[in-house]
Amino acid sequence: MSSTHSPMESYSGYHGDDWSPQRLAFHQNLERFADRVGLIVGLQSNGKLNQDQAYDEIRSLWKELKGSKNGLKISDKD
Repeated sequence: MSSTHSPMESYSGYHGDDWSPQRLAFHQNLERFADRVGLIVGLQSNGKLNQDQAYDEIRSLWKELKGSKNGLKISDKD
């Protein structure tokens, strides 16, 4: 069993009345964000990153996630 994911497959299913290809793509981006934040927190907890570095990394990831939402043209009202 492979532990890598294709960029075209989601980590988990996206369910909802508002399903669209854009929402599926954003869901994948959101899961990637969560995975990476978890890794950063682990690195900080183990002394590999200080708190400022961890904060900066997470803030950068947040900006990237926000940009993906805007780029996919997903509004809060969709």
